[in-house]
Amino acid sequence: MNQMTRKDFLNNCSLLGTAALVSPAAFASGIPWEKRGASFVPLNRKVKVGLIGCGSVSGVYLPHLAACPYAEVVSLCDIKPERAQKAAQRFEGAVWYPHIDEMLAGVPFDLLVNTTDMQEHGRLNKIAIAAGKHVWCEKPLATTYREGYKLLEMAKAKGVRIWGAPAVVNSPQFAFMAKQVNEGNLGRIAAAHGHYGHEGPNWSAFFYEKNGGSLPDLGVYNIATLTGLFGPATSVVAMTNVVTPTRQVDDKGLIQVVVEDNAQVLFEHHSGVLSHIQCGFNYFDPYGHLGTGQERPSISVYGSKGNMHMVGYDWRPSGVDMATTDNPETQRFVPDAGGYVWEEGASVICEYLSTGRAPLINAEHSLHVLEIIEAANESQRTGRRIQLNSTFSWPIVR
Repeated sequence: MNQMTRKDFLNNCSLLGTAALVSPAAFASGIPWEKRGASFVPLNRKVKVGLIGCGSVSGVYLPHLAACPYAEVVSLCDIKPERAQKAAQRFEGAVWYPHIDEMLAGVPFDLLVNTTDMQEHGRLNKIAIAAGKHVWCEKPLATTYREGYKLLEMAKAKGVRIWGAPAVVNSPQFAFMAKQVNEGNLGRIAAAHGHYGHEGPNWSAFFYEKNGGSLPDLGVYNIATLTGLFGPATSVVAMTNVVTPTRQVDDKGLIQVVVEDNAQVLFEHHSGVLSHIQCGFNYFDPYGHLGTGQERPSISVYGSKGNMHMVGYDWRPSGVDMATTDNPETQRFVPDAGGYVWEEGASVICEYLSTGRAPLINAEHSLHVLEIIEAANESQRTGRRIQLNSTFSWPIVR
């Protein structure tokens, strides 16, 4: 199959299935929501940020937002009030709240940054959108594709925006790989692989409870990277299981694991590429959870005239190794992250809201990733290949 161009892809979007959970017609223009029309007017000032969920992830997000010239953290919230109070001590003038209702009735803000447990994302995002707030949400955007789609439609009706992590498409290593794919430098792309895993979080039970799992926590990164490189997927086949049936966690002690902690997912892209990801909470890695010093690839791409491999985790890459028929000796490219860090998503959105510079991240891509995760679980449940219906603007390039 010849390499598909952007024009070919957009012309053929209508070939995606019609038995959608929700019709993908709203996405068929191929134009990211942030670039449609002229309804959005930049604030031309610092974006006032309210963050909900002052746990471990906020400890990385908040310093990045504090250093962002487009952001001002003014409101903090957590159901454990002492965590919100402690976080507020780091920001002069920031007010803390024990509940989202009090937060929304308190000091005004423009953007809600949601770093709560994944099971709470959809519910809290809906409350924020109803109150007229823009939303940046840690992964996943919602519990189900249907819920996420409704959030997007609700945001459009309210005249606000919503986005979801991860921000992997922002890295210079992703940009380099996308350029090689889009220019045909690897020939006809045949296959790609992604993997990410560790021994599992021990600080909270929500990873192992209903609507948790390794796919929305870990696999989401590789799925976002591979669909970002090769475009939307059309179908999914997956196997998932539970390797460790009980876990000892800090907040609840010994618990039963009720969702997958081990997953293998194969998907076919509209461009003809077959890609595969594996993830799980049972992977020993000598580099640890953060992957510091990781020199092994987490994303590999194979074409008829070359191959390339993203070194390190795709959320923390440190280079791209590539070999082609023209240059068969493997060389390393883009060893510098160029300032990219995984926690930059909310800051990038603040830049957009302040200046109008559209981000590469878009809600339609996040929803497509969410549909793939949902389809993987459905494939395991039914033993069938699951057809997908959502799409997003592709290729993802500046």
